[in-house]
Amino acid sequence: MFLKEEYEFVRNAVFTDPDDQSGWFYHLWLLDQTVKVDTPVLVSSWPLHGSEITKTTFPIILCFNEPVEGVSLHAVSLQVENNLFKNVTWSPLSTNKFNHGQTWLTNLTIPQAELNSSKIFQVKISSESRQGIISLSGVPCRPWSFTFTVLVSASHDLQNVEEHSLRRISVTDESFAKVGVNSNVADFLKSYFEVTGNYEQPAPSKWKSEMIASEIEQYRELLTWAECKIGKLTLARLLMACDAMTSSDISIAPMTHVDEVLQLYSELMKLDPTHYQYYKDEYSLVFLKQVTSCKESLMKYCWQYKESNSSDITGSMCLRLNSLSLSQIGSFERLLWVQSLDLSHNQLHSIEGLEALQLLSCLNLSHNNLSSFTALDPLRFLKSLRVLDLSYNEIGAHTVDTRRYLCSSPLSHTLDYDKKFEEVANGDETAVNFWEAYSIFGGLNITQLDIMGNAAAVDERFMLFLVKLLPGLKWLDGEELH
Repeated sequence: MFLKEEYEFVRNAVFTDPDDQSGWFYHLWLLDQTVKVDTPVLVSSWPLHGSEITKTTFPIILCFNEPVEGVSLHAVSLQVENNLFKNVTWSPLSTNKFNHGQTWLTNLTIPQAELNSSKIFQVKISSESRQGIISLSGVPCRPWSFTFTVLVSASHDLQNVEEHSLRRISVTDESFAKVGVNSNVADFLKSYFEVTGNYEQPAPSKWKSEMIASEIEQYRELLTWAECKIGKLTLARLLMACDAMTSSDISIAPMTHVDEVLQLYSELMKLDPTHYQYYKDEYSLVFLKQVTSCKESLMKYCWQYKESNSSDITGSMCLRLNSLSLSQIGSFERLLWVQSLDLSHNQLHSIEGLEALQLLSCLNLSHNNLSSFTALDPLRFLKSLRVLDLSYNEIGAHTVDTRRYLCSSPLSHTLDYDKKFEEVANGDETAVNFWEAYSIFGGLNITQLDIMGNAAAVDERFMLFLVKLLPGLKWLDGEELH
């Protein structure tokens, strides 16, 4: 029991001198080794196992519990009506410095049905008989598979697109109605949490769970006689680890200790203002885990569009996580189904990870702390995005953009649509100042954009640049374009 001996060793060190941070850092490493699953596993996917899709072209999303490589045609089989699709390209939505990605994407197109007819296709996606998906440490992924059906009917998609683009979408409180407990949305969420697919989940380790429980008791005792900020932080991490390890499904962990964890982070924000932002971010991530942990919790934030004509349940629903003081967002693996998301009136300074929500068509980010276009980088992966509200942020207010190095430059030519830049600039030498905006919006087909209340929106040349850049734009800051 190497880990048990090490825990005792480091516990003696921190109890002897709670102010010595070296012992705490080693304890954090030990905790990571204890909680870490031995092999990579698929924790979430879209479409859901057993679901029915009514579009002819749609994304397929795979979310793993850790970054992996090797997701390819050779490692993942995609069968439609028992016919193997060979023209499939998988790509990571974002990668670490080793080119490993946690979320992978491909797009599937099913042949259109004949006029006035419909057809059902059975689709199976599997890694059962293949090897090749491996973690950073070289450990192969556990086998997994899931199936779903596709109902194809003539001109179904075109009709929905036309209806959606003719009118301005309102995201005010008056536009929504609360979802009833007996509604179709409630039924969808119930089935969502019941379906885990055909994934082979690792069984929780009893001795590891017992070790974490023992550590929790020890550090609770420590905090009774020592007002130690790093002790509170360690206890919060232990409690979250305990919740994660007591679940047989690692994609949906029980939140037994969440209230205590949130209280600890609230205390830390007051006790250690120097690291306030870190504690605030951790608080936000834990809170979102609680929100997405079960149907009853998530239902509180689901609202129905009053005037929606969509036959798609998720298309007529908006997940409203507004006015929650969130500074960071997460738990995206549980939100792959979301098409409309309201994150307004929070304290977001980053939207990292949002690229996983490939179905997203309507997004409200107004009244946040987003300080630059490069902070919006995940948006360029959201090809279904049509309605975007960025109003009343801090975009353009800072002369120095510390995130700029994350964005491609006009000299690097790393974007697949960057050849359009010269055409949009049309000889205007000052247009190079708008390169960051171009890198975000250049590959999107946005029809409604709100950007007022940002310093960048004061520049008339920039607003004209946006209109050129987005030829499908019909509404800009509430005004219809002609």
